[in-house]
Amino acid sequence: MTGHCSKCGKIWTLETRQGVCQWCDQLAVCQSSTAKPRSIKSRSNGRKRQAPTNGNGYDQLDGEWLEWYQVAKLYERKVPYQDRADIRHTIILELAQARAKTTEPIPLYRAYRIASYMVADYYRQQLKLNTGLDCRHCSKAQRQDCKEHDLYSQCPKLIRLEYLESEHLDSEGNRITIQDTLVDDTAIDLDAWQEASTFLLGCPIRLVELAYKRRAGIPLNKTDSRYYERQRQIELKRYQRTLF
Repeated sequence: MTGHCSKCGKIWTLETRQGVCQWCDQLAVCQSSTAKPRSIKSRSNGRKRQAPTNGNGYDQLDGEWLEWYQVAKLYERKVPYQDRADIRHTIILELAQARAKTTEPIPLYRAYRIASYMVADYYRQQLKLNTGLDCRHCSKAQRQDCKEHDLYSQCPKLIRLEYLESEHLDSEGNRITIQDTLVDDTAIDLDAWQEASTFLLGCPIRLVELAYKRRAGIPLNKTDSRYYERQRQIELKRYQRTLF
């Protein structure tokens, strides 16, 4: 076959007049070489379309598999773009499993029915993931009652979202936000901060010895007193620098 693709306008490469174009990956027909090809507009982001790898693209499908792909291609547009490849494969797999249970080919209307069910199941899974609601395990009467009186917000399975800036009252009546209750790895451990051993870990060995002497009630000599006062002045100046 010689001509151009009716979708993208590129040169037709398939041997049949109708099929999945190698360039745009869409079901198209071959236009005659005398017909004027469609103009191709450059994409705003500058990216070029890549042809599927030979032997690994959908253009290699034939028979029932090609029909199932065409059905999946039609229904995959009903889901967000980032999940279209997944729902496409899910629909094709579900149609293949349904075909394995029968000896006759699947009618087209039944294939559409199965594809629509898979799209509906996709949105049910998304609803359960985002809100926790899963009405499939409820009775028919309960589902009807929730639908008529809009009782979804009262469902015990509902995942309730809160903003970090939302305010609440603590046990002492103080107004705090949720982000104030989050664990901070850089926060000071108050219990450890009150222990003297925490400060002794960063002190010189001689100063630690003087601390044990003071704790034991042993009087310091003049040399120890001068060293102790010098270290005290160093720490005092360091503390004053942090204030300003």
